[in-house]
This record gives sequence, C-alpha cells and structure tokens, in this order.
Amino acid sequence: MVDVREIGQRVVDNVEKVIVGKSDEVRLCIVALLCQGHVLIEDVPGVGKTMLAKALARSIGCTFRRIQFTPDMLPSDITGVSVYNQKTQEFEFRPGPVMTQILLTDEINRATPKTQSALLEAMEERQVTVDGITHPMPQPFLVLATQNPIEYEGTFPLPEAQLDRFLLRLRLGYPSARDEVSILDSQQRRHPIDSLDRVVEVEELQEAQVAIREIYVDDLIKEYVVSLVNATRNHADIYLGASPRGSLALHRGGQAKSALEGRDYVIPDDIKALAQPMLAHRLIVSPSARIKNVDASAVIAELLDTVPVPGARLRAGR
Repeated sequence: MVDVREIGQRVVDNVEKVIVGKSDEVRLCIVALLCQGHVLIEDVPGVGKTMLAKALARSIGCTFRRIQFTPDMLPSDITGVSVYNQKTQEFEFRPGPVMTQILLTDEINRATPKTQSALLEAMEERQVTVDGITHPMPQPFLVLATQNPIEYEGTFPLPEAQLDRFLLRLRLGYPSARDEVSILDSQQRRHPIDSLDRVVEVEELQEAQVAIREIYVDDLIKEYVVSLVNATRNHADIYLGASPRGSLALHRGGQAKSALEGRDYVIPDDIKALAQPMLAHRLIVSPSARIKNVDASAVIAELLDTVPVPGARLRAGR
C-alpha cells in the first residue's frame, strides 16, 4: 500500500523551503495533484504564485512550462501548430507549451476569452486537437493558473465553463511579519528555488493517485456532499449554484485529504475544510445580493453552519 501521507509530507516540506508560512495552501495543491485536478491561484502580484508552481514541479520531478498570458496571444500559441515540412512533404505537429506535465498559466485573465478557451479541452479531456488530429497530454497533467483580481485594469473575467474546470481556487495572501523576515533571510545570497531537489518520483505520485480512490466514503458522507451542493442551487443569494462537477470534486478531494492525514476513511471535517476552495468559485451570486456585498464565500460559510452534518455510523464489518 502506498503511503500517501508520507509522500505528501515530503512534498510539503520541500516546497516550504521556498514558500514560507503557507502550509495549508501547499497541501491544497497536493490534494489537486492527487485528484488529477487543476488549481486557480487568485491573488495580488508578488506573493509567490509562480514560485509555488515551480517548487511543486521541481519537488515531483515533472516537466514544467510557463505561459505568460497577454491580450494579443492566440490559441495556437498555447496548443501548437502544424508546419509543412518541405523535405517530407508532410505536415508536422509542433507542440505548444501546453504539452507538459505541470503547466503554469500566469495571469490567465489577461488573455482574451478565445485564448482562454484553448485550455478547456486540455484541462478536461487531457488532449488537444490541432487541424483535426488529437494529441494526448503527458501524464500526470496539472494546470496551475494564476490571476490577478478582476478589479485590476486590463483583465478579462474567466467564463463560468472554465472556472468550473478548476478543481479548487486558493489565495496565498500576504505573509506574516515573521514569515516575511524569513523570506528576506532565505533569499539574501541566492533564491532557494535554485537548490530545490526532487523528493518524489512521478511513478510514486501516480501510484498515490490510484491509491486515494480506495479511501472509504460512507453513504452518509456522500449524502452530506450532495446536500451541500444542492443547498447552493437553492440559496436565495445564488443565481447559479455548483454543478455535479462540484460534488465530484468534494468527493474525490475528501478522499485525498483523508489520505494525506493518514486515514483510510473520509470524515465530515474533510468535506467542510474543502468546501470553500472547491465550491466558492463555481457559484454566481445574484445581482441583488451583489449590491448587498454578499459574496460566494459568505454563502458557503453560511451553508456549512446550516446544512446538517451526518452522525457517526460503524463501518461494515467493524
């Protein structure tokens, strides 16, 4: 049996050599890796979004590429193009930067919607289609997208269809004063990312991805997940609630989180801890609620307080 907890802790300890004081956020990224999902990191510039992606890639030994999104970028700049080879008299596919294992899409909301949509097929179907030919993505494949808050000028809000394809959204936030002093000390002579070593093999990660699917999820936990998601669809302040993809995200995320904590079963606290990062970005707040400064995070917090938590029940055979 693969020790998912030990694998996750190795990655956390390694990444924290670069990203100081953000253990919970790093663990959420590992949850996404185990669930084979994608992460949207939304925060102001300069808080370490890019470094987090680089540190994850180096810790796992995955191939890594970075795309800096700009308003004039075209979809072919991401997926690649077919080029005619005069020697062979055939078209050859020149893969774009999306053909990698860990892809950092920096400032994704600075690209136009047409260019943003070029990622949809790669994120969901794990493939890209160029000139009618489908090319599979390397495995594992993770998109870490960063975006600045939409109140900044020159940005294009991500469409709902693309937001729903991100397993979770997180915010790093500013470090504490003590952590910021540690950052200054660690980068006095050289950046710690330059000496970061690989601590987990790709094969170990893939084995862990398979192992978490065997984590036990009681029927009561499944009903709790569905109740939470259904409550978002019936809330007075929500115009559009979470889709069934949100239920699947909570279910799989609960398995990953419990495995990272050394358990072989999911508890309600796993679901409650993941509800905010996994559901809030999937909700659309109604215009009337927006006027009252109600946001999706506040709605999720309210639902966590009001939706009944299932009671304890013995597992079969115990």
